[in-house]
Amino acid sequence: FKLDGETLQLAINAPPNHIHGGEGGFHRALWRGEPEEVPEGVAVRFSYTSADGEDGYPGELSCEILYTLTRANGLRIDYLARTNRPTPINLTNHSYFNLATHDAGSILDHVIRIKAQRYTERDSTGIPTGAILPVADTPLDLRDSRAVSDGLNELQQSGGYDHNFVIDRWDGETCRFIAEVIEPRRGRRMEVHTTQPGVQFYTGNFLSGLQGKGGAVYNRHAGLCLETQHFPDSVNHAEFPSTILRPEQSWQQTTEYRFSTL
Repeated sequence: FKLDGETLQLAINAPPNHIHGGEGGFHRALWRGEPEEVPEGVAVRFSYTSADGEDGYPGELSCEILYTLTRANGLRIDYLARTNRPTPINLTNHSYFNLATHDAGSILDHVIRIKAQRYTERDSTGIPTGAILPVADTPLDLRDSRAVSDGLNELQQSGGYDHNFVIDRWDGETCRFIAEVIEPRRGRRMEVHTTQPGVQFYTGNFLSGLQGKGGAVYNRHAGLCLETQHFPDSVNHAEFPSTILRPEQSWQQTTEYRFSTL
């Protein structure tokens, strides 16, 4: 991609593409964690500084992420980042959720709703083409609640959901309700609220024998992700919300997962 007239190449770790920040990736970095007192509950502030050139990214990027377990049964994630050179940034959270139990085996009976009338079209490698299309009359129409299994039956070619949805009424500031997941047998609900313009709904299509806690083994569709984000490959699509952070700016986003019972 080009940034201020300079052509930059990030590390290719999923040929022919760059995903998850590269081979290093912030999920593999060692973050410093400090407990913190906040009015809403208990919190831990994680900090990490990415060196200039790490995985091809320009600039030294200083990041702080505050995880708060709220008294209202929420997990809030507040992101803050600053840079000393213009650089792309698109941090998210890739947690897997199974509202039954972590070892229940499948999320196919979960019920999903996403407040999005549009999605970013993907090419054969999963990268946006630049087109933003309506979800109407497609398996991606999740505006009304439907079982995850219903859509999977229509997405056999791609193995399941792995799509970026364009959030309705995004304004860049409001932390708004964008999605809901219900586990009907136990009556558990998770709501997602965010300031981000997109959310990647992923149904664990490539989980295969991952060893989990308590000896559990996570296979295909053992969990789902709702990864709030800016759109993938925004650096190559001027029509997408910008992911370029400049030294005079700070990058701030909030996402909250709220849990309750029916």
